[in-house]
Amino acid sequence: MSLEITINNNIKQAMLNKDAKKLEALRAIKASLLLAKTGKDVGPDGISEEVEIAILKRLVKQRKESAEIYTEKGRDEMASEELYQAEIIEKYLPEQMGADEVELIVKEAVAELGASSMKDMGKVMGVATKKLAGKADNKMVSGIVKKILAA
Repeated sequence: MSLEITINNNIKQAMLNKDAKKLEALRAIKASLLLAKTGKDVGPDGISEEVEIAILKRLVKQRKESAEIYTEKGRDEMASEELYQAEIIEKYLPEQMGADEVELIVKEAVAELGASSMKDMGKVMGVATKKLAGKADNKMVSGIVKKILAA
């Protein structure tokens, strides 16, 4: 079942349950997917799974950054609402890998490319992010790549 169909079904369920907070998060996902359908990443079968994952990751990142700003400004109620929405959106992302699993994949990428210094970080990041495809946070991947290349 495609993400769009799943989201539509969950929107209907949230409406029936009168869950306004969840409904707001689901509508944000739907709006972003509809916007992406009108963009350049659309193939004959609609938007690809990679694009869907990128959209979801962007939405989660936006919510977390907003929550951080709200917390700094003393708006804890708004921050908790943003974090709740981020939590709802994260449920549609693939299960995230742990640091140990990511480190193994990064080591494979380093060996595959024969990378030896920080100059090769961009190449390693490119290969690693393709292999991980939304299953790990890029910030964590970047930190692991730096650690391995610096050693």
